[in-house]
Amino acid sequence: MELVLSMAIGVLAASGIWLLLRPRTFQVIVGLALLSYAVNLFIFSMGRLTVGAPPLMPKGGFVNPTAYADPLPQSLVLTAIVISFATTALFLVVMIASRGVTGTDHVDGKERET
Repeated sequence: MELVLSMAIGVLAASGIWLLLRPRTFQVIVGLALLSYAVNLFIFSMGRLTVGAPPLMPKGGFVNPTAYADPLPQSLVLTAIVISFATTALFLVVMIASRGVTGTDHVDGKERET
C-alpha cells in the first residue's frame, strides 16, 4: 500500500510540475491543482496508513496509539482542500480577465510566432 501511495504522489507531483511549465494558463492552473493534490496526499500519509482505524482514542485505561490514526494531518488536508478550491476559482477568474484584456491565453501574453 505504501508503494502505491508513494507512486501516486510522485506521478501527481511530476504531472503537476510538467503542466506548470506549459505556456497556456489553463494548463498552469491544472498543474497547480495536481501539485496541491500530491501535497495533500503526502500530508495525509504522514498520519499513519491504517485501514479502518478510528481517528479518536477512547477514554480511560491504557490505549495503544499505533492502532489509531492521527487526526491532525486529516484536518490539515481538509483545510488545504478548501483553500486550494478557493485559489483555483480565483485563478480562473484572473485567467478569464487576462484573456479578455490581452486576447490570448499564453502565460507571457504573446502568441508563439510560427
